[in-house]
Amino acid sequence: MKKIFLFVFLLTGIAAFGQEEDVLKKLDSKSEFYGKIAHQIWSKPELGYLETESSALLQKTLSDAGFKVTAGVANIPTAFVAEYGSGKPVIGIMAEFDALPGVSQEAVPFRKAVVDGGAGHACGHHLFGTASVAAGISVKEWMAANKISGTVRVYGTPAEEGGGGKVYMARAGLIDDVDAMLHWHAGSQNAAGATSSLANISTKFRFYGEASHAAAAPERGKSALDAVEAMNFMVNLMREHVPMETRMHYVITRGGEAPNVVPAFAESYHYVRHPNAQVVKDIFARMVKAAEGAALGTQTRMEYEVINGVYNLLPNETLARIMHKNLEKVGGVNYNAEEKKFAEEIIKTFPKGVIASPEDATKIAPFVVSETGGGGSTDVGDVSWLVPTAGLNTATWVPGTSAHTWQAVAAGGTSIGQKGMMVAAKTLTLTAMDIFKNPSVTKTALEELNKRRGADFKYEALVGDREAPLDYRK
Repeated sequence: MKKIFLFVFLLTGIAAFGQEEDVLKKLDSKSEFYGKIAHQIWSKPELGYLETESSALLQKTLSDAGFKVTAGVANIPTAFVAEYGSGKPVIGIMAEFDALPGVSQEAVPFRKAVVDGGAGHACGHHLFGTASVAAGISVKEWMAANKISGTVRVYGTPAEEGGGGKVYMARAGLIDDVDAMLHWHAGSQNAAGATSSLANISTKFRFYGEASHAAAAPERGKSALDAVEAMNFMVNLMREHVPMETRMHYVITRGGEAPNVVPAFAESYHYVRHPNAQVVKDIFARMVKAAEGAALGTQTRMEYEVINGVYNLLPNETLARIMHKNLEKVGGVNYNAEEKKFAEEIIKTFPKGVIASPEDATKIAPFVVSETGGGGSTDVGDVSWLVPTAGLNTATWVPGTSAHTWQAVAAGGTSIGQKGMMVAAKTLTLTAMDIFKNPSVTKTALEELNKRRGADFKYEALVGDREAPLDYRK
């Protein structure tokens, strides 16, 4: 009897391996197809909530593959949900596609903008969206071929860069029935740990004064720019009196029109971040007080608009270990001679002290569990507090590259970016397959989520009840 059981077990294992091998081979065969989609999005970078063509291209790709696509969800024109199958489990895969302003760059290893001051995919979201679509289609084809029950969804999530698209989609209830959510991000290494990020509130503070001739009648003016500078001075003083993990940064987006006119309007754009969302809310309240004080002292009027607010990522070790296992199975990124030469040229442009090698792209980082937020923020954070969530990074950029740089844009427009993208697509696919084959893992993942967030947790979006800021990049 034991021999029969062992024989059946071995056959099952061989069949499962065969399925995975076939799925990965098919993804390899479509690498150029998905590479062209990613490059098309890279070639026409669109800013948050303005990603009309990028979103439409990904929607068409999914629709052509047999997904039912619902566009314009959560009152966001470029947001969409694509679905295949029915019933439980429901596995979601998130796709991003917005670019960043001011980082236009050609796919060359030296600084050369395509359009001076133009947008560019300095965070690799052209790869992010395409790989997630590729994974969704791959999972769908596997489900259809093997009569797998359940639902796979691809969520088209706009404006991650400061617009918080996922927050509004989550608030609209679009993820309420999801059992496991998967995502990934472009990066300079391959890693799939159970890690966190920084919660963040970003706000535009607007001051209204009275214009006057700055030389002939300065006493009649009330300078809105003075109010901005007074607020920023007080906020900078706060840095000494906030938890050391806090990050605060700002730009003055409007400071007046001419030196000889007392500015009647001025605006500054502030971010405050911390690993804990409640601490962010507390520091933000102090920031508002500083703005009120600045307005009082300059006899101006102040208004503020919360543009974005996101939670810190809540790790889910249950799902992350599955993701890490599959990343190790897929492996890292291997450069050919031309790619290695490109990488070496890029590395020469890094600041002194940054130690990196092209060979680092082949490595898989050790599995890590940490609830201490890293340097960035993401609207995936809100999703992770509502649904068990796991993600990974892959080496779509030359090792040592920082996000939001021209070097990231450059590599993202080459075969280096495409190779890293396909590592992500394969890892997401295998992870979704594992969950479909063993859906009980979603119960364990949910138990972990409930334990981490606490029994009394009630989700309240940090953006309040405002609608998505569809014009924040205009």
